[in-house]
Amino acid sequence: MAAHRRPILAANWKMNHGPTAASAFLASFLARYARREDRTVILFPSALAFAAARSAVAERPDVLLGVQNIYSAEKGAFTGENSAAIALDAGAGYVLVGHSERRHVFGETDAQSAEKVKLAAAHGLVPVLCVGEKIEEREAGQTDAVCVRQLRAAFAGLPVETLRDAIVAYEPVWAIGTGRTATPQDASAAHQAIRAELRALAGDAGAAIPILYGGSVNAGNAATLLSAPGVDGLLVGGASLEADSWLAICTAEA
Repeated sequence: MAAHRRPILAANWKMNHGPTAASAFLASFLARYARREDRTVILFPSALAFAAARSAVAERPDVLLGVQNIYSAEKGAFTGENSAAIALDAGAGYVLVGHSERRHVFGETDAQSAEKVKLAAAHGLVPVLCVGEKIEEREAGQTDAVCVRQLRAAFAGLPVETLRDAIVAYEPVWAIGTGRTATPQDASAAHQAIRAELRALAGDAGAAIPILYGGSVNAGNAATLLSAPGVDGLLVGGASLEADSWLAICTAEA
């Protein structure tokens, strides 16, 4: 896959926007968002809204699509789940892996994240691996250790060719949906530790893997976060659900 243009702006709609709302959102957003060559925009709609989103961006190859989750198996009797192969066939190019809500609400493990990364890469999907610490881990000074553990679990042993195409998102759990945002200094410090581990895992290729920040990003703080050293883009939740705020984020300048 060609190198991503930075910054990377990714919208995780979570369990919001069905097909009708997704179509309306994208009609409003795309009418005002001019094609740009200096950044990458990725949308992660809900599974049932994916087809509507794909139809809406059919004439806009600058707006890319991903899925929010895949199951950690190729196929089988797993009611309600979707595989990497199904996601690719539906038109996805990316998949979120290890999001904090998958880890802490649904109990997914580091081992499952590792399987999902492998399956995504095997089917040509770009894995967007989410890592981050809970508030008690941060207060105990374990931010770097948690992020490194999650990275190693998901990426260790993978060929450099696979890692080169991956994306990492640092999402401190205590800042997701809480209104609390890591300071630019906090984000840079965590990204520095993540970068060091990526270099250890992938050598020179580890220096080029994009690292996004996510956690209560909004139109008001996007530019400041993008200007923080080591921040290659943003993974946005709630503020990506309104076309106006998402447009502001997608046009923010560091």
